[in-house]
Amino acid sequence: MIKEKKNIEPKTKEKSKTPILEIKNLHKTFGTDNKILQGVNLSVNKGEDLVILGRSGSGKSVTIKCIVGLIEPDQGEIKVFNENVLNLSKSELNKIRVRIGFLFQSGALYDSMSVRENLAFTLKKHKKDLTPEEVESEVMEALDNVGLSDAIDKMPSELSGGMQKRIGLARTLILKPEIILYDEPTTGLDTITSREISELILDIKHKRKTTSIIITHDMACAKLTADRIMVLKDGIIHAEGTYEELEKDEDEWVRSFFQ
Repeated sequence: MIKEKKNIEPKTKEKSKTPILEIKNLHKTFGTDNKILQGVNLSVNKGEDLVILGRSGSGKSVTIKCIVGLIEPDQGEIKVFNENVLNLSKSELNKIRVRIGFLFQSGALYDSMSVRENLAFTLKKHKKDLTPEEVESEVMEALDNVGLSDAIDKMPSELSGGMQKRIGLARTLILKPEIILYDEPTTGLDTITSREISELILDIKHKRKTTSIIITHDMACAKLTADRIMVLKDGIIHAEGTYEELEKDEDEWVRSFFQ
C-alpha cells in the first residue's frame, strides 16, 4: 500500500517489463479555471485490470478519453504500446485505436440497426477484406462471448439495460482489442446484472488476455475485477493499492469509498 498521497508516480519497480500503457503528468482544464487533471501519473502492465475510483467530476472518464484521443490534454505524455499517442498523426492514431476497445456507459448502440448490423458495421469499417461469411462468423463469435447469440436479430429497443451493455461489449470485442477501457460498465444496472457484467469482464480478461482500465463507482465491481486500484482526488492520483489495502488505508477519505 502506498502511504504518500501526493502525485503518486507509476509503480514500475515491481515488474521489470515495460507497461503496455503509461500516463505521465497529464493535465486538462476546461474553460479558464475548471482544472480537472493536474498531473495524473499511472501505468498498467499487460494482463492487468486497473480500477480507477474518484468522486463525480474528478476526471476519471476524462483520463481514459484522453488515451484514445476523444479529449485532447493540455499537457503530459500518454504512451500506449510504447508509442506516445499525443505525437501521432490521425492515421497512426487510428491504428492504435483499433487495438483499444472502449465500452461507453450507455453501450452506444445504433438504435436503427439490429444487433447483427451493429456488430457487422463495426467489423466491416475496420476490416474491409472480410467475406460476408467471415463477418457473420465473427459476429456470432462475439455474441457467444457475451452469452447473447440468440439476440442477434433484436433491435436495441428490445434489449434490457444489461443486455445492451453486453452487446456493447460484444461490439468492442469483435475487433479483438488488446486493451479495453470500461467507463462505468455497471451504471444503472441492478445488483445481480451488475455482478454478471463484472464476472464477464473477468472472463474476457482470462479468455482474451486483455488489459483493462475500469472506471466505476460500483465497489462490488471494483472488488471483483481489480488487480490494483487508484483513487483520483484534486486532479492527481491520491492513493494506490489493492482493494484490501485501501479499505484499511490510514486516510479516512480513501476508506470512505469502501464503507
